[in-house]
Amino acid sequence: MKNFPNHTFQEFFAGGGMVRQAFGKGWECVFANDFDGKKALAYQQNWGANGELFVGDIKDVTAAHLTSSADLAWASFPCQDLSLAGKGKGLNSERSGMFHVFWEKINLAKVQIDLPKIIVIENVCGMLTSNGGDDFTEVLNAFNRNGYFAGALIIDAKDFVPQSRKRVFVIGIRKDVFIDPSLVSSTPLPYCHSTQLIRSYEQLDDKLQRNWLWFNISKPSGRKSDLLDILEPFDETPWNSDEKTASILAKMSGVNLKKVEAAGNVGKPVVGGLFMRTRQAGKSRRVFAEVRFDGVSGCLRTPNGGSSRQSILYVNGLDVRSRLITPRETARLMGLPDSYKLPRNNNSALHLTGDGVAVPVVKHLRECLFEHILNSKQFSKSDVEPLFSMAR
Repeated sequence: MKNFPNHTFQEFFAGGGMVRQAFGKGWECVFANDFDGKKALAYQQNWGANGELFVGDIKDVTAAHLTSSADLAWASFPCQDLSLAGKGKGLNSERSGMFHVFWEKINLAKVQIDLPKIIVIENVCGMLTSNGGDDFTEVLNAFNRNGYFAGALIIDAKDFVPQSRKRVFVIGIRKDVFIDPSLVSSTPLPYCHSTQLIRSYEQLDDKLQRNWLWFNISKPSGRKSDLLDILEPFDETPWNSDEKTASILAKMSGVNLKKVEAAGNVGKPVVGGLFMRTRQAGKSRRVFAEVRFDGVSGCLRTPNGGSSRQSILYVNGLDVRSRLITPRETARLMGLPDSYKLPRNNNSALHLTGDGVAVPVVKHLRECLFEHILNSKQFSKSDVEPLFSMAR
């Protein structure tokens, strides 16, 4: 869609501004926030220092920061306590509990500006099952309490970029905002509503189900690149020694070694994503090397621990090489253009990309959903609700 008027947005937990990258020039950022100074510096290096970025804890955001109304608010709040590594602490934890603080700030601004027409919450899929599903219910209750219809989509970045990165997007639409019925399905769609999401919906009470939307977005056309395509030039990156590569191969199971052997028989260079995993082996835990040759990397993570940073395995006949993935390659896996300025420090760059949201996924939502909604005329609440009932 072309020639839209400018739309405005707020980017909470902004990181390096990947949502801003996806929204493009047709959208104006009126507020952004992140507590990480290194990410904030990258944000300013890419988007300028125009006064919209508040660097500090979201708890310190005041009404004075939120004086401009926004069409959309985006919040990718910390995921650690919703993931398997978080041990089930969920939304009552210090980090993922920032979800509640986000809503406090949205309501803080309500006395002087309208609530955003659209609010998007993005996080790991563990949000659906955290605390037996109670956390997902609380997320939807927050939308309901504040006057929003809400629904969720499960989208895997691998449909756009060569990275397996499945995330849940909970999208709330303010009830006085009209949605074309074509954007709402009467039933879940297989490519964006997973079995787990459907199960989570079925566990909701009647009130939340009545305010639920099965968003109807177009199916992605398919990824145009593989892992091999995003690599930096072969001779410009530091490769592991032969001894180091041999040590990695020695940590592989028979199944993974057969994958390497099969890759060597392809007749052309093949690149696989390489991971070091700690697994139970009898009564002890051992480090195993695992590889995949499906053209897709595993999910990028921040470099907190030795096994977090991915490596690649290059196989061309009997020539087998390994090395760590580079920051620029991780940026490409997130859909960032090479013009995007990364922090010079490798760990800082990897933190930025590993914590982000895949740019093409956000762009797809923008084009398929957000801009259609925001360019429709507004109706009263009494006009809107019957349309949703018909859509169901």
